Amino acid sequence: MLDRHLHPRIKPALNRMVSVLNRPGITPDGLTLTGFAIGVLALPFLALSWYPAALVAIVLNRLLDGLDGALARRRGLSDAGGFLDIALDFLFYALVPFGFALAAPAENALAAAWLLFAFIGTGSSFLAFAALAAKHDIDNPGYAHKSFYYIGGLTEGTETIALFVLCCLFPAHFTLFAWVFGALCWLTTTTRVWSGYVTLKSLNP
Repeated sequence: MLDRHLHPRIKPALNRMVSVLNRPGITPDGLTLTGFAIGVLALPFLALSWYPAALVAIVLNRLLDGLDGALARRRGLSDAGGFLDIALDFLFYALVPFGFALAAPAENALAAAWLLFAFIGTGSSFLAFAALAAKHDIDNPGYAHKSFYYIGGLTEGTETIALFVLCCLFPAHFTLFAWVFGALCWLTTTTRVWSGYVTLKSLNP
């Protein structure tokens, strides 16, 4: 919901930062892999209940995720880079709830499972439509900076990262946050499935 409004506002700052990183030895894919490696550290940090450290790893992961895209747009977007970026993003999103489940299995495991279940809904509806949108050359001007069709929803990347930040700042409330956000994810999934079906149906009535 907020991605299309946030991205144009942070894009100038990312472009300024990436101008420093625009060196021969630095590539968009390298930034993607570095960001993912840092993000993976959130898993053991969460499992050990080192929530401030996990928060730093999450924020750095997202910063590098923004910088890899900015550098890719400067040098030219590639299908391989876009694929690597989204695949590792979804893995990162999944490891954070799993980390909270490891931190306190008795209290958090069920809520974490619910959140992961909901992420499957948003992720599968997102990627399935993106694949078919590419097949039919459907453009989405609201997310023109993406390397593939980006179908929006109530819970997108911005909202998900806000959830992770809140969970790290207030870990005792993880279960509440997870149940509520999971429900919102299912609203997103429902609207994506319906709008995607209607859009594709209109192409082949």
